[in-house]
Amino acid sequence: MNAIQQSGGSRSEARLLSAILVIAICLTLAPVLRLFVEGVTDQGSPSLTLMREVLAQPSTLNALKHSLVTAGFGTLVSLVLGAAFAFLVALTDLRAKAALVFCLMIPMMIPPQITALSWTQIMGPSSVLLKTLGIAPPLGAPQPLYSPQGIIFLLGIQHMSIIFLTLRAGLRSIPQDVVEAARISGAKGLRTWWQVVMPLTLPSLAAGTAITFVTALGNFGIPAMLGIPAGYATLPTLVYQKLAGMGTTVLAEVSVLAMLIGAVAVAGILLQRLCQSRQKLHLVGSTSRPLALPLGAARLPVEIFLWTVVFAILVLPMFGLLATSLVPAYGVSLRLDTVTLASWYEVLFRQPVTSRAFANSFGLAVGASVVLVILCLPLAWLMERRKTRLARLFDSLLDLPYALPGVVLSIAMILLLIKLPFTEATLYGTIWIIFLAYLARFFAVMFRPVQASLKQFDPAMDEAAQSVGASLYRRLRDVIFPLSAPAAAAGAILVFLTAFNELTVSALLWSSGTETLGVVIFNLDDSGETGMASALAMTIVFVVVALMALIQLFSRRFPKGVVPWQT
Repeated sequence: MNAIQQSGGSRSEARLLSAILVIAICLTLAPVLRLFVEGVTDQGSPSLTLMREVLAQPSTLNALKHSLVTAGFGTLVSLVLGAAFAFLVALTDLRAKAALVFCLMIPMMIPPQITALSWTQIMGPSSVLLKTLGIAPPLGAPQPLYSPQGIIFLLGIQHMSIIFLTLRAGLRSIPQDVVEAARISGAKGLRTWWQVVMPLTLPSLAAGTAITFVTALGNFGIPAMLGIPAGYATLPTLVYQKLAGMGTTVLAEVSVLAMLIGAVAVAGILLQRLCQSRQKLHLVGSTSRPLALPLGAARLPVEIFLWTVVFAILVLPMFGLLATSLVPAYGVSLRLDTVTLASWYEVLFRQPVTSRAFANSFGLAVGASVVLVILCLPLAWLMERRKTRLARLFDSLLDLPYALPGVVLSIAMILLLIKLPFTEATLYGTIWIIFLAYLARFFAVMFRPVQASLKQFDPAMDEAAQSVGASLYRRLRDVIFPLSAPAAAAGAILVFLTAFNELTVSALLWSSGTETLGVVIFNLDDSGETGMASALAMTIVFVVVALMALIQLFSRRFPKGVVPWQT
């Protein structure tokens, strides 16, 4: 009887795995394949003519150079800031570490267009904050952030959290015993640091650097808001300008540009994996004593310095954004007689596009989180139980839609869905193309934590349930889902917080009625409505920080691994 049940269960598992795999492949890999086909064909025939023409254009070469320069140097800024914070937070006896980690996560959760907008409000001749303090540059002076240096600086701040989190995770795994053994052997001071600590952290550092470079390369909000006014185009902004100016008639041309961005991004990921594969240093076993270095008399000065940096990169720009939202016109000093909530009232209660964007962004974020939980939980479990060739191939390619910049994925979704197969229908211009793009973009964000959690799952528990006659649905509901719930919740939190403020993907996919919050802020600033853009941006910052604070407040009641910045 048990053999019959297990045979039926195996067939049910195989059918369910095949069904979910087909859905997952259509969501994640089909758009990328469609983009590749468009770039290497001409009217249905294989041809590289268009690719050669597009790659030879001066605008393409300039944008490629600008992208490499801003992403490369921006990554360097992130590396300096993120590594310094990671080493000090992970390896020393600093106080209030949880508060520091929370604050350092905020820049990653705040959309890049809000980062750019907030910094432009504290610099330049029209800065309300500088005018209020009486130190604003004279009228007519250039905005210093409208430059390659401004883009590099803000890309570095925006993505320093990635370096911080990845390096901190590696540092926390270094046991105290390793350093003590080195000291007994005669290593002292910087020699211990350079020959023991640094080699053990190189894999984490390489991974964080590569991810930061790829993320900076595909960033649209900062280069668009700072580069377009300065006439400085990167590859993502060049794609946006071509598609916004000429519509879908240039899809073939922008698909080549998208492939170029994707090729550079994939090269960055491959370089990171190469660095990790050549890293031969490993830790054997574990220890209950992580590495901890006392700062002694230097602790208070170091803490003051770190919190000063946090204030400068996080709090000060938000003050500038708030000040701009409280004056009647951009450039007016903030005084008791000029304070007004007119911009807040106008953008939140009188502009119908704002309520529509809030509903769209919230619905898309919640919908993507729920659907991805439903898909990823059974898929990760079935792929662990049944390691088919198709499942292994999907697992190796799954990260591609997330590794590729958002602009690339947007072009891929347009090519795939502008005309549905075997019909004349289209999803282009509807909310559904944005939703499907979010599912493709964040599939790996949900899947990887769940997969890692289920790899630690003892299969004997599922086999015991199966042996007493539990159906596939019953085992998924009563055994698999509860055990993997913390990892799924962590993934859902990340998906929601990221999708709620997303701009890079939706910038090319929105139409009238399907605006998201990121799009509305970008459009308001682009049309000169700086006060309303600042008010809406501050509203989003309040929402994001409140959600993060609420999660942090109840983190002790959650299972271990639910809060992403505590794992």
